[in-house]
This record gives sequence, structure tokens and C-alpha cells, in this order.
Amino acid sequence: MLNLYDVFLAVARALASQLGVTPLLFGSLGLSLRLHVDLQPDDIDVLVPEAYLADLWPSLQALMERLGFALIDLHEHAFAREGVHLAYASLESLEPFAGVECAAIPMVQDQGCAFFLLSLEDYWKVYTASATDGYRQAKKEGRDQEKIALISAALQGQR
Repeated sequence: MLNLYDVFLAVARALASQLGVTPLLFGSLGLSLRLHVDLQPDDIDVLVPEAYLADLWPSLQALMERLGFALIDLHEHAFAREGVHLAYASLESLEPFAGVECAAIPMVQDQGCAFFLLSLEDYWKVYTASATDGYRQAKKEGRDQEKIALISAALQGQR
């Protein structure tokens, strides 16, 4: 299977060069990068401005198709290519969902690619909010609690 982080970087470069969008790497892959621990993510979660999930959706969908991805779930804005699943969500949803201030999210530069990556504090807010979501509790079978414990331990180590 393809390296998920390499796939993300290729998509992020295309988003920047073709749409002028700097994405946020989210979910387990982003948390793995932030913690420097392989959490064995099974997909790629990317946050982009809400406009790209609404009015500008056709341009985002066309970009993904040029990159060889096929749309597999319109409601979830999810694509697949060679066994790799990538889904988009709204950047603006972070603040009402978990109290994450979008303007304060740090930007990362890696391998000539710029993207946003939540701080550990913001990941803690997101996973704590997610842990109260009944759908996620059933779907993730306690994995959010494991991530909260890892994040809490890393935050304690920073103090």
C-alpha cells in the first residue's frame, strides 16, 4: 500500500499549486506526525475551507480526479485511489466543534510542502470533543480514548 503521508504531500502540493489552498492534515495521520508515533492510520483526513466543499466543490473534485482518485462518498467528500482513502471536511467546523481557533493553527513545512497541523493542545480538544460523539464511539471502538491518553502523556512531557 502507498505511504499515506507521501500521498497527502502530493495532494497538498496540488491543492496549493492548482487551487491556492493550504490544507490542514487532520485525523490519525496528522496526530501521528505531531506525536512522532505511528498510530497506523487507515485513511487521510484533510480540512480545507468550507467553500471547497460547497460552491467550489467541482474544482476540488476535478483536481482529485486528475490525481487519479475516484469519488466514493459525496456526503463524506471521500475519495479512493489504490486502496488509499482520503476525505475532506470543513476547516471552519473546528471552532464550533472543539473550540480550536483556526487562525492560531501552526503551519508546517516538509519536503517543500506547506500545510497546517494542529498543536497537541488542539488535538486534545478535538479528540475530547469526538469522544462524546455517539457515532464515533461506536465506529472507533475506544480508539479516541487511546489517542487522548497519548496526547495527555505528551502534553505532560512538555511541561
